[in-house]
Amino acid sequence: MHTIQANGYAIHFNENSYEYLTETLLKEVYSKIFIIVDSETAQYCLPDFLANLATEVPIEIIEFDAGEAFKTIETCVEIWHALTELGADRKSIILNVGGGVVTDLGGFVACTYKRGVDFINVPTTLLAMVDASVGGKNGVDLGSLKNQVGVIQNPKAVLVDTHFLETLPQTQMRSGLAEMLKHGLIQDKNYWEQFKDLSSLDTDDLNNLIHQSVAIKNNVVAQDPTEKGIRKALNFGHTLGHAIESYFLESDDKTTLLHGEAIAVGMILEAFLSLEKGFINTAAYQEIKAVISDIYPAVVFTENDINAILNLLIHDKKNEFGSVRFVLLNGIGDVKINQEVENPLIYKAFEDYKN
Repeated sequence: MHTIQANGYAIHFNENSYEYLTETLLKEVYSKIFIIVDSETAQYCLPDFLANLATEVPIEIIEFDAGEAFKTIETCVEIWHALTELGADRKSIILNVGGGVVTDLGGFVACTYKRGVDFINVPTTLLAMVDASVGGKNGVDLGSLKNQVGVIQNPKAVLVDTHFLETLPQTQMRSGLAEMLKHGLIQDKNYWEQFKDLSSLDTDDLNNLIHQSVAIKNNVVAQDPTEKGIRKALNFGHTLGHAIESYFLESDDKTTLLHGEAIAVGMILEAFLSLEKGFINTAAYQEIKAVISDIYPAVVFTENDINAILNLLIHDKKNEFGSVRFVLLNGIGDVKINQEVENPLIYKAFEDYKN
């Protein structure tokens, strides 16, 4: 798979990743390499990564507990202290090896430590490969609210090694698949069509789909790096999806949803809103709902759940002047951004989702 050139950095794939990394560590004069991992990555991915890391620069490993619950400023403080104690300076480089929590948090740590040190993202989950590690967004959650604190700052590079996917359970693969489905829905109808029969896909097909997904996201980000316009398209399914994810994360009586599981629900709900607004037809909506529902198990919502989720919408980052703004589909493969939707229509979407 060929390298994708982004704004100010490149996204390398498989063997090209390690060639780039070896050349970079040989060419640049780094004082130390710090590898940030979570407890899952440390067990399943770090040994293989280290086996491919050819350098004489001193290496330090910094590990934190796995899970969205640890994507916090408190974890950052612990890592900043660890960097200081281990002698990190402005000529150090940070390699974030892990899923979206690691790349988001590790990037934020790198951007803020000593006003910024070089960092490279090495995504190990499907979700991180096609979404979290690409586009320069780095940050942490504020309580249960997703990605409320952060910066937009590009990594030195992104290294995608699809062999890491062999370590993932199916639930994590499905989580990443949601973002790939989204990329087709917002930008490329032909890409979306390829997901109608997942049973026929082999490893080469998956690699190609990952490459196409990264290319789609990169194309959107390149047009609007700071999310003033078209980049908002990437938030389709996320206005309600993030609220659902936050609610299930903070509720003691709910099973926490993976990011992609929540976004899958959000995409169905927001596709329904698109239908009700007259932006897509009934056939397109039914197709979207059927494809997504066939991949992801249904989530049960009570009336109290829906009320609580709607209350969380006021914290969405896309809101402007106190108004909740949605990205809605304008047919499959296109979007309308900055769309206002009233609560009665959102309740109607949840009612339709139950059927």
